[in-house]
Parts: sequence; C-alpha cells; structure tokens
Amino acid sequence: MPILSSVETPETLPEPEWERDSEPQVAARPGVPSLWGLGEQITWVTGLVLALSALTGWYSGQGEGVTVSVLGWNTGVLGKLVLLIGVLAILVVGLRRWGIDLPAAVPESLVVIALGALSTIFVLVRAISIPDEFFFAGRGIGIWISLVASVALIGAGLLQASEEL
Repeated sequence: MPILSSVETPETLPEPEWERDSEPQVAARPGVPSLWGLGEQITWVTGLVLALSALTGWYSGQGEGVTVSVLGWNTGVLGKLVLLIGVLAILVVGLRRWGIDLPAAVPESLVVIALGALSTIFVLVRAISIPDEFFFAGRGIGIWISLVASVALIGAGLLQASEEL
C-alpha cells in the first residue's frame, strides 16, 4: 500500500553477533565481611548454648564432705522448658536452612525474640527463687550462662529483624 509505506518497518535485521569476551567482567570483592545472615548464625549458637546450659549445674553447694551440683534439668519443669526453647531456636534456623519457611504472618525474628523472652523469664524465676529441695545449694555458673544465652537470643532476634527490613 502506498499510504503506509513510510510507516512500515523494514525487513527484520539479523541480530548482531556478540562475543563473550567483550562483556564487562563483574569485579569480585574479596574478603568483604557480610552482616547478612549474622542473626541466623547467632540464633543457632545461642540456641545451642541455651540448650546445653540446661544440662549444666544451676545450683551447687557443700554437703557432708562432697560438693553437690544440681543440673538445670533437675530443677523441675522450668529447666526442661529452657532446654526445649534452646532446641526450638535451633529448629527455627534449621527449618529455614532446609527450605521450609514460616508463614509470612509470623516472621522468624518475632519467633526468636519470643523464645528468648520466654527463656529469660524462666531462668530469672529460677535465679531469684531457689527451689526448697535445694536449700543447701547456691547459684552455680550454669544458671548465669543460661541467662546470658537467653538475653543473647533476644539480641539475635532483634538483629534478624533489622536484617529483614
């Protein structure tokens, strides 16, 4: 058609050949530390420390010629819950590593912060109130390790929350 001849596109042009060597190379930045994923790593480590600290001496004292140590596991339900919370913190990170994500309505950082707050409360209860059956014992190093790990778990959750933003 004579009317549309000026608007018609010309025949298709062959695509230009490109050479792989002519593309710009991406510069690698060796040795640059990354903070991404640091919250997950800290969560894993503090969860492991929290779980293992429930198996350490929370109370210790002198008996008749012997030193007695009471494990966190033996202090009742709260000691067992602290161990369970440590395992759950490890499981939260493990699920993500295995490709299973939590629902979007429940962010992983919120779960980690809640677990850390709950374990902090449980450990503080045991640090303030020594059970009556352990009247002879004072506070051991294990309960303080549990307290530090619980607070560190809250910090790891806050770090994860900052990474998600």
